[in-house]
Amino acid sequence: MLSRTYSRRIERVRTAVDALELPPAVYRTCPFQPRELVETGLRQWLRCCGAAMLDRQVIGMPSYAVDEAWHGLILCTERYAAFCRAAYGRFLHHHPRGGALPGNAKRAGSMHEQLQRTEVAWSFAARPTEECVLWDLDARVGVPEPWGPRVQR
Repeated sequence: MLSRTYSRRIERVRTAVDALELPPAVYRTCPFQPRELVETGLRQWLRCCGAAMLDRQVIGMPSYAVDEAWHGLILCTERYAAFCRAAYGRFLHHHPRGGALPGNAKRAGSMHEQLQRTEVAWSFAARPTEECVLWDLDARVGVPEPWGPRVQR
């Protein structure tokens, strides 16, 4: 069973993700359709990040389309910084593959390990009976070279 503190923090993340307005600029480098599906994936990813941050874990990005949308959100700097404060209590930095490991992370590990941790994070971030679109989103929106747990293994 989750501690009360952990449950409250996960709910804080969920509330902030639900309230986050995603302007059209988020999708400037993410042409994939349907946009609503990509938005669902981005919101699920941001919730996974919250669960992972609580345990100082580095997780892997399972979707190219979501990664592109996240990059678009990051470029909306004020909105992204305010969201991070509301959801996580601090800024969520982007650490692309080959980038520096965050100082407070336990370790990054292989992409396979990071994607396994994403699956664990999802188990904490998911709402009851919610379908996770992250695992096959790229195939569903037509990304030419899809990412994801099955592709990376």
